[in-house]
Amino acid sequence: MIHTGIFSAASFHSRYPEPETPPESGVLWIIVKGSGVGVTPGDFPTVLSPRNPADDGCTVERVQYLGHRGNTPVYTAELGEGTRLPSGLEYSGVRELFGKIPDEELALAGLAVQIIDFDRTTQFCGRCGAHTVQPRTERAKRCPACELITYVRLSPAVIVLVRNGDRILLARSPRFPQEMHSILAGFVEPGENLEHAVHREVKEETGIEVTGLRYFGSEPWPFPNSLMIGFVADYAGGEITVDNNEIVSAGWFDRENLPVLPAKMSIARALIDSWIENREI
Repeated sequence: MIHTGIFSAASFHSRYPEPETPPESGVLWIIVKGSGVGVTPGDFPTVLSPRNPADDGCTVERVQYLGHRGNTPVYTAELGEGTRLPSGLEYSGVRELFGKIPDEELALAGLAVQIIDFDRTTQFCGRCGAHTVQPRTERAKRCPACELITYVRLSPAVIVLVRNGDRILLARSPRFPQEMHSILAGFVEPGENLEHAVHREVKEETGIEVTGLRYFGSEPWPFPNSLMIGFVADYAGGEITVDNNEIVSAGWFDRENLPVLPAKMSIARALIDSWIENREI
């Protein structure tokens, strides 16, 4: 079974060339402040606002076109430091919105924070230091001096559920909340494919070997720019030996003896829940 995950806005798409300036009406806005967004309170919160924050007297640092939701263009605006959110909005981190707004809006909120961060950190060329310009025909930055094109950074990472009979391998990172365990994950290194990355990460962190890799699904993870690629694998041999760096403890757990697990907003939990429910993975 292929899992589609969350944080994916299936009906959202980009149209290029983008308008030179946002239209005055018929636009939806996502307001970014720091690493969070503005959201309406109440029983049906939303991060999508029909008003340009500049029209509410807010100091806007930057504006970015995100794409179209159906036929409606969606933009994101970053507020300047010290600027209050427009009336009727409250501040929230993106993760804290899980379960409070529709999954597609959650994906758009993550995208808005990621694209604002890209604009913020690519004002100058990484090769020659000149000011960059933003083409209207693609999501990128171009250096007018040396012609270097910089695209939005995407960092692929693998995550794998390792099965051993009726048990799975769960491990604890020193960065996790108390008692929480999860499955193994790590970034893909230059020069390796996804399969090699899975074998390397499992071996480095726990000392065991795996076999029979099967693709499970993927999930954009905009904290700040990862793409999580999920796999299921079977135990092939070796004794668990943690690296005491990325992992401080690890062990085999059955369905009746599970520790604290990751939040349901993650592909890690989707993999674990599929195994708990005996779905074919």
